[in-house]
Amino acid sequence: MKIKYEIKVVWQMIRLYCRLKEGYKNLCPDCEKLAEYAENRLRHCPFGDEKGSCRNCKIHCYRPDMKEKIKEVMRFSGPRMLFYHPVMAIRHLAGK
Repeated sequence: MKIKYEIKVVWQMIRLYCRLKEGYKNLCPDCEKLAEYAENRLRHCPFGDEKGSCRNCKIHCYRPDMKEKIKEVMRFSGPRMLFYHPVMAIRHLAGK
């Protein structure tokens, strides 16, 4: 159940980034590719629903280029999630 929620959060963060930072109404091809990649990585996480934060993980399953892009997205979208998706942001920060 936690993985499904993490997938929703990452899609929302990428949508927010693409809309506010890049100016697209819908996901651009690069953001779509990143969202699909992140979802795939989450679905195949060896820790499953017991996973913690990817930042603190000993297994780094993202390719270096995708890791940098998702970090950029999260740095931008993370603070803004409190304004656009407050419940989701608080729940995500609380780790639930």
